[in-house]
Amino acid sequence: MGAIALALAAPTMIAGPAEAADPLLSQGRPVTVSSSGWCCPAANAVDGNSATRWASAAGVDPQWIDVDLGAVVRVSRVRLQWDASCATAYEIGTSADRVTWTKIYATTAGKGGVEDLTSLDGTGRYVRVYGTKRCRTDRSRGYSLQEFAVYGSAGDVQPPSPPGTPTLVGVTSTSATIAWTAATDDVGVAGYDVYRDGQLCASTTGALTATCGNLGPNGSYGFYVNARDAAGNVSQASGTLPVRTPPSDDSTPPSAPSDVHVTAVNSTSIGLAWTASTDDVGVTGYRIYDGGTQIGTSDTASTTLGGLTPSTAYHLQVRAVDRNGNLSAPSTPVLDVTTTGGSGCSPSQGVCGATQITTDDDVVWGLTTLPDGTVLYTQRDVHDIIHLNPATRAKTTIGTLPGVENTDGEGGLLGLEINPVSFATDHWLYLFHTTASDNRIVRVKYDPAADSLDTSTEQVLLTGIARNKYHNGGRLRFSPDGRYLFAATGDAQNSATAPNTSSLNGKVLRINPDGSIPADNPFGNAVWSYGHRNIQGLAFDAQGRLWEQEFGNNVMDETNLIVKGGNYGWPSCEGTSGSCDGFVAPKRTYPVAQGSCSGIAIVNGALYVACERGARLYRAVIEGDTLTNVQSFFTGTYGRLRTVEPAPDSGLWLATSVDGDKDGVPHNSHNQILRVSVG
Repeated sequence: MGAIALALAAPTMIAGPAEAADPLLSQGRPVTVSSSGWCCPAANAVDGNSATRWASAAGVDPQWIDVDLGAVVRVSRVRLQWDASCATAYEIGTSADRVTWTKIYATTAGKGGVEDLTSLDGTGRYVRVYGTKRCRTDRSRGYSLQEFAVYGSAGDVQPPSPPGTPTLVGVTSTSATIAWTAATDDVGVAGYDVYRDGQLCASTTGALTATCGNLGPNGSYGFYVNARDAAGNVSQASGTLPVRTPPSDDSTPPSAPSDVHVTAVNSTSIGLAWTASTDDVGVTGYRIYDGGTQIGTSDTASTTLGGLTPSTAYHLQVRAVDRNGNLSAPSTPVLDVTTTGGSGCSPSQGVCGATQITTDDDVVWGLTTLPDGTVLYTQRDVHDIIHLNPATRAKTTIGTLPGVENTDGEGGLLGLEINPVSFATDHWLYLFHTTASDNRIVRVKYDPAADSLDTSTEQVLLTGIARNKYHNGGRLRFSPDGRYLFAATGDAQNSATAPNTSSLNGKVLRINPDGSIPADNPFGNAVWSYGHRNIQGLAFDAQGRLWEQEFGNNVMDETNLIVKGGNYGWPSCEGTSGSCDGFVAPKRTYPVAQGSCSGIAIVNGALYVACERGARLYRAVIEGDTLTNVQSFFTGTYGRLRTVEPAPDSGLWLATSVDGDKDGVPHNSHNQILRVSVG
């Protein structure tokens, strides 16, 4: 595997307390099979006696056996003991009704004997082994399983129902009090968590009202509630209550910025700095104008205006703003600056111009470049895949992915990826999407001749990734050698899943292209690293190392260098805040107000980070295992930025996420896809 194996193999393992083993649940339970040979009935596989066995009909694939555990349980381990007629390719699945099955394990490298599959995470009454290829090609042989042992927890695995949509009790310029109707649960609701636009802002132990503070005047927010029971099961979210805070009684504007001056100028950008303003309450930021039209924002007393036109005069002024929205007088005098001529992009510029390639009225989420230089991207809320020719600006809808469901938040049709090594011949598209019951990874064939999606070829690669209104993750990235597909998942608004290595949530996952589990994964399942809150950015550098971008709650976002088996600390640690000893430390953190960053890309040894709330593109140089020379570009120029991907000729594709990206409603966004030139 070369450099990639060396870069990803060294684990950072964090030891935890020993846990009591889950009990054996399957022995003596009823079993159903696809067929049985004359010698060996199905019940032999669950009798606890390895001298007996179940044998299927000879020479037929696929074949299956399932066991009825009598009640819905959480499955943590399956132990298989084969005789010589084993399966080289098989899946383990769970089901509540024996109709819909969720795959919790798959392999194409079964070796027979005893296969003890630990660190599984599935829920269901029925557990099935589904064999698709036999160890023995002799048509006179079938599958022969001596023991099929299922272990797990028979406790409470049923989440509460969603609480009722909140109603507004009261609102001030800095807080909102909401109330909601109770959720129900088979055992009992233990408490509620209140979220503001995906960020936890209040919790109760049973009360049906709560107050969220730290809001801003004249601000728009969305509040919703999740219920949880004593076993840690978390409901799906309530409906969302939109709230707009009133202005405060602060009517005093900040002082005008002074000494506005140029720090750098080139063909497509201008660097500015000024003396900071003062305010009786506090300055929250600055707005930069060209002849009265706002063209940028800044959190501090300096900025770089990007995406400008060469050989063009700009007439610049700066105004300060406070938390109540009071604007200062413009800086004086007007600063007249003319960008330089030419279209070159020197390394010192970092990021140069940006050109709009197209617009879209849906959320542009996953995006990948095909070998011919054209682009495919996903529309999150419509569930379509669009083929874009950047040269002609022509767009074609190649198809709608079936089975996708929105979450009234951030779920839907998310990540899109192709195998960099095999796509030219296999034409598989790999997609991450939300369904009515989970998040999952699938692949489906693209037909280049017809320029269409062949939905009849769809294969489900990985299921059982919990979903919720927010925190679904969704980014996909192949290793540069095409051998492994990595996926980013969120904690589905249940932080207890992130440190649990048997859960697929709050993780970086690693699977083979066919959905099977690589033999060297650290926990025997799809989990590669854990302790993550909500990942939406993955990128490999030139050394074959995997970088990751993660949303914080209300303190800081983080950029991580991922190592095999590493624990990145959530929920004990957010960035570098909290109880962080013993966890893998981030390589860079960003205040949430200046970040909330989603996609990342690496081009020419620099990491580019697209930020939503921060409305900017960060650039950092990768030196060793550190990030240096961090700069920000396009701050406030294009609004919220979600997706950034490498483009041909060492450029970038950059997609905005303006309006409609928190509600799951199709066709209510105002987005651009930009072609960015970089140094």
